[in-house]
Amino acid sequence: KTIADIGIIGLPNAGKSSLLAAITNANPKIANYRFTTLNPNLGVASYDDKEITIADIPGLVEGAHEGVGLGVRFLGHVERCAVLLHLIDGTSGDPVGDYKTIIGELEAYGGELANKARVTVLNKIDALDAEEREFLKDEVEAATGTSIMLMSGVTGEGVTDVLRALRAKIIEMRAAEAALGMEAEPWQP
Repeated sequence: KTIADIGIIGLPNAGKSSLLAAITNANPKIANYRFTTLNPNLGVASYDDKEITIADIPGLVEGAHEGVGLGVRFLGHVERCAVLLHLIDGTSGDPVGDYKTIIGELEAYGGELANKARVTVLNKIDALDAEEREFLKDEVEAATGTSIMLMSGVTGEGVTDVLRALRAKIIEMRAAEAALGMEAEPWQP
């Protein structure tokens, strides 16, 4: 029961709603306070003559798997997305800690949620100079063993590359499902 091809996850104020508004026809509420988004917002992104559905999942916080901040409900929405876009706020002061908080909640929730295909992105790079961008990228990659992409949902820098990486993950996932004989929902790569 998939709600979207892509589910955007991250801490509150990581830029999830701003990105959705910038790349789709959706009009999510955007404000600088926690839990601005209380229900998933859906939109359709068009790029390279392709379309993908994207869900802006409300922000997860530490303890979400135990219901903190309506977290169990939010994690339930994450389960219903084919691939995840994990946004990390590049201006937060602790991007490694932010990454670990979200991954920890996915793992604590259980099932295969932590193993779901995902693309991890350092967002809000428009507020960082070139040296800060590379330093933070290297720091997060070294601490997590995960490849990190860079983008700014506000200016659009790097967004198309992220959408292409997400599309590649969807194609890879659907091919794996087909190889296992699983019945996948229709999707045009």
